[in-house]
Amino acid sequence: MQGLPLQCKNLQEQVECILQLIQQEPFLRSYNVTSIQTSLNKAISPRFEIVFAGAFSAGKSMLINALLERELLYSAEGHATGTECKIEYAPSDKERVVLTFLSEAEIREQAVFLCQQLKFATVTNINQAEVIQLLCQGCNTIIQQEGGESKSERAKQAKALMLLLEGYVANRQHIQTVNNATYSMEQFNFKNLKEAAGYARRGSNSAVLKRIEYYCDHPLLQDGNIIIDTPGIDAPVEKDSHFTYARIRSSDTSAVICVLKPASAGDMTKEETELLETIRENPGIRDRVFYVFNRIDETWYNAQLRQRLDDLMSEQFQDTNRVFKTSGLLGFYGSQIQQTSERDRFGLDSVFTESSRGLNGREETPQFVNEFLRYCANSGKLSSSQFRISVNSFETPNENYIRIVKEQGLPLIQQLIQDSGIREFRNAIAWYLTEEKRPQLFKNLANDLEDACIQLKKHYQSIQRELDSQPQEIEAMKAQELQRLNQQLQEVGNGFRASIIEEVNQVITNDSNAFETDFRQLQSRMIRRLDELLDTFSVADAYRHATRNHSRNATAPLIAILVEALYYLANQLEDVLVESSQEIVASFFQRLNEKTRKSESYRQLYRLLGNDGGIEQQLQVLEREVTHALVSVARVECDRFVRESPRFYDEGTFSIYQFRQTLLQTSQAYDCESIVEAEPAIRQLLKLDFEPKVSQTIRKTFRQTFNQIFKTHLLPMADKQVEEILQQYPKARNYLEQSLEREAEEKILSNKHLLDVIGQKIATYNSAVTSINECLEAVELYDCLLPTIEQIESEKVDMKFYKNGLLESNGAVKLTKL
Repeated sequence: MQGLPLQCKNLQEQVECILQLIQQEPFLRSYNVTSIQTSLNKAISPRFEIVFAGAFSAGKSMLINALLERELLYSAEGHATGTECKIEYAPSDKERVVLTFLSEAEIREQAVFLCQQLKFATVTNINQAEVIQLLCQGCNTIIQQEGGESKSERAKQAKALMLLLEGYVANRQHIQTVNNATYSMEQFNFKNLKEAAGYARRGSNSAVLKRIEYYCDHPLLQDGNIIIDTPGIDAPVEKDSHFTYARIRSSDTSAVICVLKPASAGDMTKEETELLETIRENPGIRDRVFYVFNRIDETWYNAQLRQRLDDLMSEQFQDTNRVFKTSGLLGFYGSQIQQTSERDRFGLDSVFTESSRGLNGREETPQFVNEFLRYCANSGKLSSSQFRISVNSFETPNENYIRIVKEQGLPLIQQLIQDSGIREFRNAIAWYLTEEKRPQLFKNLANDLEDACIQLKKHYQSIQRELDSQPQEIEAMKAQELQRLNQQLQEVGNGFRASIIEEVNQVITNDSNAFETDFRQLQSRMIRRLDELLDTFSVADAYRHATRNHSRNATAPLIAILVEALYYLANQLEDVLVESSQEIVASFFQRLNEKTRKSESYRQLYRLLGNDGGIEQQLQVLEREVTHALVSVARVECDRFVRESPRFYDEGTFSIYQFRQTLLQTSQAYDCESIVEAEPAIRQLLKLDFEPKVSQTIRKTFRQTFNQIFKTHLLPMADKQVEEILQQYPKARNYLEQSLEREAEEKILSNKHLLDVIGQKIATYNSAVTSINECLEAVELYDCLLPTIEQIESEKVDMKFYKNGLLESNGAVKLTKL
């Protein structure tokens, strides 16, 4: 199956029509349509990006080569390259390669990092020939010390640095300082894709390439399939691994082939686990994930590795059938040497030319040859009755290889390819891309759409039934409204009572932010006023007032001064508490009135009665009653301030100590001056008495007073108002009868209009769903069809118009306007 069927050409338009219908309904406006949009984009996109992801040395590039049966990508042991490779389809006569180079700055960054890893001196200038020569010599020394470039991580890093530097020198003319230069293969005078791929595949060139875009002819790449090879998730240069994860998270990514290393490493690495978690987070990928345990040949020679891999697969990958075990190296080169013969020594002079070319003209053994001989001798995969193979120690590996292939011929190569798992993997990918991909994308879209369509269908049908059940004659409409009148009055009264209860409860439970702000302001005013009174209290004024009241006496006791102060402070604080309480009540009832006028119950009451049923008047009366009650309590509360605190004179308290010290100071003489000089001590004495009393009032007792007065006044009023609203039934009936006929006419017309609107929406919905279903049928997804909506046929009067006092329906029924 290739491309979109003809029936699906307008799929995007039809799905967006469904999404628009969802957005038009307030009830469904919060519905999350992200998954629908994502699956739609995947279903209609002409591109299907398949990302190969995994660690360095997992064999991603070799696996891609094996999948396409063409040697396109550079593949080597260790940290091969951080290059992104993209492979797209092109007809055979338009095959090409586009090369994008790293900038000099990026190359220097990688070189600095690798030098740090290898403990070399920091690179300052990679344009100096002697610096590059010294670094390459150092890399060669490390490789020799480690026993070869693939023997250790340090040797791999040394090889990577050497390739990077060699690539920079060889391609200096193509590399810009800070920008990434891009070239077509024609600019390099390559005649075909094979030449261009050969250039890009060389390690030194690959090391300085940022991106390689291949356009080649292969059936797997048709229908917009694009293969992307990414840097390792454990890349030595951090930004390379970030690039890979960005690719995995991208909305353009449609499928991922995870190339995993447990077959050779024994366990999943931390980076591989993170990779799988990242894949699951991308809604655009879903279950389009293929897990490939590459280098499976390592388990043929290690029973412990084999058992650990089997355990891992049974524990963590039992929920998917997209798990494959492959040897990319054996499978790919096995397919390549099928095209060779004894004339080119079965590929040693063609396929393996570069890898077999050694120093000083001495022939090296390609990695494949070593693994091939190991397979023949120790894998246990070959039947001894079918294949009689000997690996002779007196022959070189290459001589053994040539002899064995010559003796065993094609059957051995076929068995090698079969055991590599590559053929099974390639067939599975081919089947998915050609047969499963499109239906699966459409199925995902249909599944995501299904719930949205069901919600729309239920919503539309609910509205239809509700509108269709409404009377369509004026008298019937009036009768229905009058029949509901008592219930409506009850609902209005209950709504009003519920709102009052809620307001009171919010005050009691400290949930009313506005009230809490007002009460905190009362507390602040009381505290500030007490401080002001204590700071400005005049002992001289109090002394004059005391002697004026007792004309026979020329002196006044300390206790008389304290008495005058107690009266003065209590009365002044009373004024503040009364005024603040009045302001809180006024503010509370102002908010209550505003909320009441804006409530649905209030509007409904106006509709039923033509007025508010006396609610506002009742609230005004209630405000006066609550104000009077709170003012009375405030006066009583502050009147009690005149009395000293119960423990003011207790032995052992600071207040009695302060009192005695003050008394000692004032008793030194009998004139006014001795009292006035003790003014600071007297103020301190008053502060010790008044601060606890005021704090007790504003922080404990008076708030409870507010709560109790609100509750005892407002809740009974609400209950009473419910009864009074119900008593308005006769008045409401008379009022409604006057307006119901007009309302009935308008409501009948409105219902008819709403039915037409919902009918148009249903028709639009059905048209879109029908088109989508035709698309689903075209890809044979008959079990994924979306539900359509049947229009409800009304058996009642279907009013066409109202004009000149007549309701006419189908020309058969006429109802005279009353």
